Amino acid sequence: MTAVAPCLVFVQGAEEAARYYVSLFKDSRVVEVQRSEGNEAFPKGAAMHVEFELDGQRYTAFDGGEHFRFSEAFSIVASCQTQAEIDTLWEKLLADGGRESQCGWLVDRWGLSWQIIPESIGKMLTDAASGNTAKAMAAMLRMRKLDIATLEAAYRS
Repeated sequence: MTAVAPCLVFVQGAEEAARYYVSLFKDSRVVEVQRSEGNEAFPKGAAMHVEFELDGQRYTAFDGGEHFRFSEAFSIVASCQTQAEIDTLWEKLLADGGRESQCGWLVDRWGLSWQIIPESIGKMLTDAASGNTAKAMAAMLRMRKLDIATLEAAYRS
């Protein structure tokens, strides 16, 4: 069977990032690290290819150098059940140089974009029969880190 996985090309720090990411999510692990023998463009022992899983989703990664930069055109979405989960991931992914963006988005210290969202956001933004989707959207657009209670209050109004 064919395996399909996103490949993340870091300026540098792919192995460090992968190890950090797997520490944040259940059912996550570094699957394999292939190291340089020192006869390529990388020093002996440098990670040439990192394969890892986040909550069961497989990724590959490697360091590509200065000409590789992430953009918000690609992001990893973490759907959280509780505000405590959102708060914890937000804090940990911003640590050591990350930066906040809008509407639940942030960029971590390696430049990778993340969306940290409540599982219920889809319903609050699309199910007009059960609540006020326009007010939920307006509330979300004013936020950086998403606040479930505020979003739910807007949706119920």
